[in-house]
Amino acid sequence: MRYVDELELRGKRVFLRVDYNVPIENGKVVDDTRIRRSLETLKFILENGGIPVVASHLGRPRGKVVPELSMKPVAEKLKELLPEYRIIFSDSIFREDLIKQAEKLKEGEILLTENLRFHPGEEKNDSEFARFLSRLGEIYVNDAFGVVHRAHASVAALPRLYPPERRAAGFLIKKEMTYLRDAVKSPRRPFVLLLGGAKVEDKIPIITNLLNKIDSLLIGGAMAYTFMWVRGIPVGKSRVEEEKASVTREILRKIREKGINFELPVDHYCGREFDKNTEKIYVSSPEIPDDLIGLDIGPETVKLFSKYIKEAGTLIWNGPMGVFEWEQFAEGTMGVARAVAESPGVTIVGGGDSVSAVNKAGVAEKIKHITTGGGASLEFLGGKELPGLKALEEE
Repeated sequence: MRYVDELELRGKRVFLRVDYNVPIENGKVVDDTRIRRSLETLKFILENGGIPVVASHLGRPRGKVVPELSMKPVAEKLKELLPEYRIIFSDSIFREDLIKQAEKLKEGEILLTENLRFHPGEEKNDSEFARFLSRLGEIYVNDAFGVVHRAHASVAALPRLYPPERRAAGFLIKKEMTYLRDAVKSPRRPFVLLLGGAKVEDKIPIITNLLNKIDSLLIGGAMAYTFMWVRGIPVGKSRVEEEKASVTREILRKIREKGINFELPVDHYCGREFDKNTEKIYVSSPEIPDDLIGLDIGPETVKLFSKYIKEAGTLIWNGPMGVFEWEQFAEGTMGVARAVAESPGVTIVGGGDSVSAVNKAGVAEKIKHITTGGGASLEFLGGKELPGLKALEEE
């Protein structure tokens, strides 16, 4: 795969696909993290004489114009972040006048297009829409790791319209691939996989793909109760995916066969009802009484998991340890987040809830790599081929 620093940019218009799918309230961007993360690539293009035409999706307008999902607030935020450059926002919904705007651009100017998903061709991976977009730039750069698992026009069809020497990935994708590929292909050991979240189903591909590579597997969150139930451990009224019993048994069989260290919660914080105001009840054993629901891992489990985390050469964490959005059931996830931050190994955190957890715990800066694409990182770690990366890599 080529990267943007391998291209000849001077005097060329560059179609830059970014991920500016940011939260907007009252017409203002309230979290500009994704915009800031694109600036390294954007500035590199500008500083090397390229003329960027920047495009992103925002929300799910389903191929229709939804004023609340306009990119205009993003343009205002870009003006704040890049005051030395002229930011031009086009409200053209992918008409000929947009092409004319792009053709008039000069060095030092940035054109931001309207929401790509306002056009029905984007999510349909429509070749005609891709051909229209190709007229906006002489070079194609994708720096939107968060959407490389989507077979959408600007991600999959468009790059194929450019010869290999005029398409590349940006620095954000380069960083993602460096960490994720190294973790999968040549991890520092011990290699620890820490999984949580609600559903076993969501994590099966990761577990299956990494079983030949990991040394330890730690499972918390609601998905742990399915594993416990299959093992014959009482889980009370906790959520169990009975339909996943056979695949869970097969995973457990392979774990034993390969000699992988495997840990489930040894204590819990529970409630009588699935409600944020339910009474918080500590259960000091792995077994959960019949009238209780597991809602968080307990302190002994945090200690147990932390031992593995501390010794990890490589650690991948995806999914919270409990219902951490409820304050009284957040401590397990917060404890794990702090342990991950203190680990001297290569620490990779992915998934929206896990990222929220390290931010909430105030330790995000201590994590070696926080992936910007929850779904994309899950699919990559699960061994799936990602359409956006495949399109960039084809010769």
